[in-house]
Order: sequence, then C-alpha cells, then structure tokens
Amino acid sequence: MGGSGVHGGGAGGPLAGVRVVELAGIGPGPFAAMLLGDLGADVVRVDRPEPSPLGIEPAYDIANRNKRSVVVDLKAPEGPGRVLDLVARADLLIEGYRPGVAERLGVGPDACLARNPALVYGRMTGWGQHGPLAARAGHDIGYTAVAGVLGLVAPTAAAPTAAAPTAAAPTAAAPTAAAPSTVAPPSAAVLPDASPAAPDGPPALPANLLGDYAGGSLYLVVGLLAALHHARATGAGQVVDAAIVDGAAHLTAVLQGLLAGGRWQDRRGVNLLDGGAPFYAVYPAADGGHLAVGALEPQFYAEFARLLELGPDAPAQWDTARWPELRARIAARFATRNRIEWEAVFAGSDACVEPVLTMRQAHAHEHLAGRGTYVEVDGVTQPAPAPRFSATPGALRRPPARPGADTAEVARDWGMPSLAAEPAEQAEPAEPAGPAEPTGPAGAPVPPTA
Repeated sequence: MGGSGVHGGGAGGPLAGVRVVELAGIGPGPFAAMLLGDLGADVVRVDRPEPSPLGIEPAYDIANRNKRSVVVDLKAPEGPGRVLDLVARADLLIEGYRPGVAERLGVGPDACLARNPALVYGRMTGWGQHGPLAARAGHDIGYTAVAGVLGLVAPTAAAPTAAAPTAAAPTAAAPTAAAPSTVAPPSAAVLPDASPAAPDGPPALPANLLGDYAGGSLYLVVGLLAALHHARATGAGQVVDAAIVDGAAHLTAVLQGLLAGGRWQDRRGVNLLDGGAPFYAVYPAADGGHLAVGALEPQFYAEFARLLELGPDAPAQWDTARWPELRARIAARFATRNRIEWEAVFAGSDACVEPVLTMRQAHAHEHLAGRGTYVEVDGVTQPAPAPRFSATPGALRRPPARPGADTAEVARDWGMPSLAAEPAEQAEPAEPAGPAEPTGPAGAPVPPTA
C-alpha cells in the first residue's frame, strides 16, 4: 500500500458492489461489518447522535475502517424512515440490539423485509433471539462460560524447574536425541495429571476473542454471505440469528467428538492440546520470556528433543507415567537460556517451537513482516485484510469512519437526497418508545451483544 496505506474510494475485493447497512453498536457487530468492508463491500454505518459508550477516539477505532458513516436519530420522527430508505437499497443489514429493540424502533426484520424482500437481516446477540436467557444482559465471558468454551482454557501455573536425577546433558556440539517413543498415544482416560496448568484452578481469559469475534462476528459473516447467495438465487431474503453461544459451542465440534469417543477428558489442563502433554505446552525462558512448544508428531518431537538437548535418558514422548519427569526436564532446559537465544536454536527447524510474542512484538516478527500481515496506516499499526484473494484482493480503502462525516457522500451514491436533509424537530411521543438499547442498574447503556 502506498502513501498512508489507505487506498482511495474505489471499490475492490470480492464483495465489491455489495451494500451493507450497519446499525451502530460495539463489539462483534462492528467487527463483522469491518470484515465485510475489508472484502470490498460498501458499508454504511448508521451512527447515533450520542457518542459511543466505549469513548474510543474515532481515529483509533479500527473496527470502523472501510466504512462510511451517517448519523440518524432513530427516536426522531423521520429516523426509522431514513433507515428503511437505506434498507431499500441494501443487500445486508447488521444490528446488535437485544431481542425486540429493533422492532420497537421501527427497523425490525418485518419492517425491513417489507421494504426490501431480498434483504438479508443479520442479528448479532450473545444469547440469541429466543431461549430462557435471550433478554438477559451479558458479555463474552459469560457466553463462552455457558457454551463450555471458557472452561477449556487452563491458566499456566509456575512450571517445574527441577528435574529428576539425570545424566549430564550432552554438549551443544554433539546433541543426542531422546530415546524414540515405544509407547502408543494413550486414550484420554489414561492421560496423567502431569500438567502445570492447574486443572482445578479458575480458567484463563483469552480476551474476548473466542466469544465476540470467533463465535460471534465470524459466524455472522458466514451466515450473511450464505443467505446472500440464497437471496441472489431466489430473490428471497431472510433473517440470520447469530448468537455467540451458538457459534462458540460450534467451535468445539471436534472436541465434542473426542469427548464422546473417550479421547478427551471433560477437564481443562489434562488433555493433549490444552497443556496436559509436556510437548504441547508453554515454558518460561531464563529472562521471563516464553516459548510455545507444539512438537506432537514423532519426527517433530525427535527434532525438538535433539535441539533442546534433553539427553539420551530422557523419558520417551509417550511414556505417560514419566511425563512429570519429562516436563520438569524440558522446563529446566528452557530455564538455561533467554528466549531470543532459544529462538536462534530452533530457527529453521521443524521442532515446532515458537516465541510467545506480545501484540507489539508480533508487528516486527520476520514472517508477519514478510507477508505484510500488519500494516501501518496514519500511524496506527493494524492487521491487513484477511483472508487473501488472488484475483480480487481486499484493501484498506478508508480510515475509520467519523460519525456523520460521510452523510453527503452516501446520500449522493445511494440516491438518497433526503438523507442529507436537516432533521425535523422531534415530536413528543404519545408513549415512550424505549431506548435503543436497554440500560443497566445504574442507567448506563448495556452493550449491544447483551
């Protein structure tokens, strides 16, 4: 990307020509709309007159890149009509209110589909549109907890540093691999409690990535695009109910099969892929940095054991009775050098050992830099559009939209001169219409995914 890294207003990407209306919210809805914009869709965000409850400076609100913004007061007499005029020209709509709120505001699915029968109406919530908890407030942490996802993430306790008595480690000049494994991978039922992951402690928190964005935004986008395909084939739109609890639960499909087949324990920190195995875990280096080890396959484990210099008498990879000893020996070896020194040891190998980086450190990693995974736009480092397309690549066409800054442009491009008209003075409603989003006990807005 030249200049600031943002392309001009020209369309690009596989979704060029697709029009999206996003009713402003926070969290997974805006992220889903950003992804559609990254892929070339023309996203118009309908902002409210009041500022975002997050209070983030618009220039840093990356979820609003590749969008244009108009401001519409849905509580004003002309507000719902202006949104419905946009809907009449759109392919997709995204809203993230609690169930029933969009209907009360006059922009629910029935009203929108009446104006545009081919519209795909995407609803992003935590609990879904129906069910015992549908009307309850919530956040990512609660949705993933109920879906059985949060309970999978074990916190890492202090790794052992003392190994059982062993022969002296071989020198770097002639490293010796550990003995080849003579034990077959066991079933989950016999994996030992040899993990430092504190399986009986509280689960760790992976930010809001697993619920809001993986189980929420990405499933909403898949649903919108699938329904758009159907609408273009049949002329019939529909409603997509994307609930974070559903998407997060769906992410566990493979693990559910392993659980049913006896290959996964219904506890965290004691399984092959959650820190229970000493060769699929995270270890601290001498300087406090960490290394992620994923040496599952025998050939990769053999390379790992050779480069780490575990020694010829180290326990075999699948000798589960000696896993505590193996984990302690691995930890002791990692504790002898700094992280960057271990990076040099494993560089260019298939040992499946990588440094655990912070977000800022990831910006400079040679592989991500080589692929252009992160780009800097107007001084803000951010992920480039993903995934990548050979014929219709996505692009960063616009910086984060400032509320209302694009009203005149959208009015012109979407053929809606009334959008740029001054709002009429709001009449006093006969009955309260209710807030766009419910409020919490202290009167503060509840986030749209609640």
